Order: sequence, then C-alpha cells, then structure tokens
Amino acid sequence: MELLENPIRTYAWGSRTVIADLIGGPVPSPHPQAELWLGAHPAAPSTVGGPAARRPLHELIGQDTVAALGPGRERWAGRLPFLLKVLAAEEPLSLQAHPSLEQAREGWARENAAGIAVDAPNRNYRDPNHKPELLCALTEFDALVGFREPSRTVELLRALDVPELASYTELLAGQPCSDGLRALFTTWITLPQSVLDGLVPALQEGAVRLLAARSGDGERFAAEARTLLDLSERYPDDAGVLAALLLNRITLQPGEALYLPAGNLHAYLSGAGMELMANSDNVLRGGLTPKHVDVPELLRVLDFAAPPPPVRPARPDPGTDGWHRYDVGVQEFLLRRADTGGRDKLDVPGVGARILLCTSGSAALEAHGEVLELPRGGSVYLAAADAGAVLTTGDDGATVFLASDGL
Repeated sequence: MELLENPIRTYAWGSRTVIADLIGGPVPSPHPQAELWLGAHPAAPSTVGGPAARRPLHELIGQDTVAALGPGRERWAGRLPFLLKVLAAEEPLSLQAHPSLEQAREGWARENAAGIAVDAPNRNYRDPNHKPELLCALTEFDALVGFREPSRTVELLRALDVPELASYTELLAGQPCSDGLRALFTTWITLPQSVLDGLVPALQEGAVRLLAARSGDGERFAAEARTLLDLSERYPDDAGVLAALLLNRITLQPGEALYLPAGNLHAYLSGAGMELMANSDNVLRGGLTPKHVDVPELLRVLDFAAPPPPVRPARPDPGTDGWHRYDVGVQEFLLRRADTGGRDKLDVPGVGARILLCTSGSAALEAHGEVLELPRGGSVYLAAADAGAVLTTGDDGATVFLASDGL
C-alpha cells in the first residue's frame, strides 16, 4: 500500500482550476492542467516512496508481480493493465479514435519496422495496446461521441439551410447508412483548403440563423448549432469542424459515464471527469488540433456502424457495501465509486492491483496494521497483497473512486 505522487499533463486545452483545486495547488495554476495521470504508463508514471527514494510505480510492480497483480499477473504480462486519469477540459479536445488490440499491435510493429521514433510527432502507435476507455463526469460534461444516426444528421444538415452544403446532404440522404457516413466523412476530411475557406463561414451563418429561430429545428438542434459556432471560431481552417456535424452531441451529469470502444470517433468539449482506460496512449486524430492527423490510418480504425453509446449510471456493486460500479465488460479495467455521508467504514473490493483516489471529503486506508491518511486529492496504490484493506471516511464523508482490472 503506497501513497502516490501523480504527474500532470499541461496541454493547452486544460483547466487552470480543476486539478489545481483537487490536489491543493495554487489556483489558478501557472499553466493549463489537462490531465492528472494515476498509473504505471512509462510515458508519465505515478511515483511511490519517500522524498529521497522516489521511483516509478511500474518499477515497484516489476519487483514482485505476484504480490502486485495477483491472479492477473500472467494475463497482463507483469504490467498494470489500466490507466486512471482526472481529465479537466476548458476547451475542446481533438477529434480522435482509438485502435483495437489487433490494429494496435499491427500498427506498432509497422511503425517500428519503418524506424519511426516512439516519441516522434508523426507517430500513431506509441505502444502495442488498445485503448477502450470510460469517462465518468465529475461536473457537467459535454462531448461529441460516435456517429449520429444518418437520417437525423440529414435533418440537421437541412435545418442549417446552407446552399453550399446541399450536395453533401443529398449524398448522405441517398445512402443513409454506415457506407454513406464513411463516404461523407472521407469527402469532408479530405476537402481542399480553398473549399473549406468558403464552406465554414457559410456554416457559421446557417448556425446563427438556426439559433435565431428559437423554435422547431432551432430548438431541436440548438446544442449542435452552438457547438458548430464554437468549433468553427476556434478552428476556422479545420475539416474537423465539418466532421463534428456527424457526431452525437451529449451532456453528462455528474456521476454519469460513457464507454468508448475501439473505432468510436469522439471529442470531449468541456468539463471534468474521471477517465479509466486500458494502459495505452494510442490516439488517431481526425482534426480540431495542430497535432499529427493521419487520415488513411484513421479511416482504417473508425467504426461507422456502431450504435450511439449509452449513458451509463453507476449500479450497486453486488457483494459489497457502499460501492457502485460502471459495468462495461472490459477485462483491463473496472471503475467503482463510493459516496458516504459521514464517518463510515467500507471494505475495499478487488483482488488485483488497485488505485484509489479521493475526490471530496477525506478518508483513511488501513491494511495489515498500516494506516494511510487520504485527504481530498490523495491517492493510494494497493497491491494484490493488500487484500482486506478497509476505508474509513472522515466526519464530512467522502467520494472515492477505485480503479482495478475487470477480472
């Protein structure tokens, strides 16, 4: 059982308040803080140990994988199978999708054979793993997720009433299926800049007209029109503005979650959330970013036929007291949450390696006679050998998230 120190990723879209406030740092922070990583990914591992002897978490796990990972040791090849993040988006993230396990292994081998450095800007596959992920909202959270049902997208495009959009609208109307979505997305993502320069301003005018209607289509597609205006102002030269019109626009309330399997095109827009994923950093981008965009590789992994991802509430965890869980059927990870309203004791479930984070209130964790205090923002790594740990929440109660494998 070890207290964690966790690295912060300072991407431009991050918040200057959310993570800083959670961990007790200066608010506002000097730079945007986008992600707090809790785990053993070699690109940014958590560290354990005293001030004079800190070491990466993956080194601790590697010393005794039986004690660390328990029954999942062989399945996970001696590595922590999940990565937990606190994500804080002040601005929209890039349009992106993640590969399947087979695609990741093939892409990793292919780019290695081509001699592309793992940290090169044009690298797509930074490890040979897939990256299914779960996003649980800590605040109201807005996102674009998965391709919208084609006939409803046709309704949106017609409601915008943009003459320059007419041929593209009819392309999808004539083939309202996954093949039509693929054809339209491919056309839009490869448009010449000269065409984009005229089409994006026309779309902005259509969105303004639609919002001015205040009823009918103006009310029905208000969120989509506002998102179009926001993205086009931020990225006026980016084909991702058009691609975003094809995606479901959703708002999660705190405690609600989304599961994103391989091939799901998405873009987080704003809000804070807990993000739990397989231990990977493989991202194929489709726009709304100055970073590398590889259109052929993105098209290879995208799933145009997937149904809209359901919003998932937490459900009581059978066999435990006080815990709720988000079931997604992934072996690499499982997310649990406990909310207590005063001093309480909870057994910590799970049999493998786990990471526990307190997001409100305070708590203490006890295992084998050792007690670790857990203030708001504090986090702990529990090995399989720490089975039987007990969580005691403070007088003000606590909200804690527990990440484990899904076995």
